[in-house]
Amino acid sequence: MSGLVQFVVDAFNTAHGWIFQTVVEPALYALGQGGILEQAYDGTEFFLLGAIQIVVVYAILRPLEAWLPAERWPDRRAVRVDVLYTLLHRLGLFSLVLFFFLDPLFDQLAASLRLGGFSAFNLDDVWPGVTSIPLVAFCCYLVVLDFANYWIHRLQHRWNWWWGLHSLHHSQRQMSLWADDRNHLLDDLLRDALFAFLAVAIGVQPGQFVLLLLATRCLESLQHANVRLSFGRVGEWLLVSPRFHRRHHAIGDGHEGADRGCNFAVLFPIWDRLFGTANREVGYPATGIRDQLPDTPGGARDYGRGFWAQQWLGLRRMVGVRG
Repeated sequence: MSGLVQFVVDAFNTAHGWIFQTVVEPALYALGQGGILEQAYDGTEFFLLGAIQIVVVYAILRPLEAWLPAERWPDRRAVRVDVLYTLLHRLGLFSLVLFFFLDPLFDQLAASLRLGGFSAFNLDDVWPGVTSIPLVAFCCYLVVLDFANYWIHRLQHRWNWWWGLHSLHHSQRQMSLWADDRNHLLDDLLRDALFAFLAVAIGVQPGQFVLLLLATRCLESLQHANVRLSFGRVGEWLLVSPRFHRRHHAIGDGHEGADRGCNFAVLFPIWDRLFGTANREVGYPATGIRDQLPDTPGGARDYGRGFWAQQWLGLRRMVGVRG
């Protein structure tokens, strides 16, 4: 098994080096951007990891969707634009750029604080000998960032202007493995900026950040998949399942109500249990937003079919103009 793992690692490193040396490096020099080679090398790695992730997730989840569908659609055209969103986001356009932009800024800030007698905070220094163990540190970062993601997600529903952007994500009536990345670009920019800011602030290293993103996004693809799947009585307490998250996207339950929705957790449903936003109803309800329905006063709201239409209508919703 160790030999197989080493073979995979060596093959990845070879592919990474070849792509960087034959494509990325010459392009940067041609554009006069040789000063960012180090960041570009890390970015190429993330791009390659994202491409592999897309292939692996599709190979696993697409057969699962065909075998255990939560619902069957006569037409999959509405899903096609979500594939574009997935390629755009999984290949590292936002999160990685923001992280590597913020990292040097925090280094400068930390240096200034040290001159003033203050020391930088690192989460893995909280319990020396325990939290400094790589696996333990990774789990600590994952829990802290997921807790932050829970509250960011609640704000996306609570603040009307932000919901105007985030509602694009909820407007997909045909939930699939591609739906996780169906987001307004400005919505992603705001959320990823907060995520990257917090990650840098608690001492997450670049390699750890990439692994955190990959782990989170694989699980989010599963949560959005069109599968009739729960994790059982115990598992539903440990990880957000497709059944649990589908309730978050359900018409009526997903946004309307006292808490502007339910089941906000990204990875760990314990946050919804602790803060009273968990909905444990069984079943696989229809997804979407109530104002998409034909009986909506004033007519069904249009969230757009194509990429640019969806982006434009999201901006109109953000400023309070009915699309």
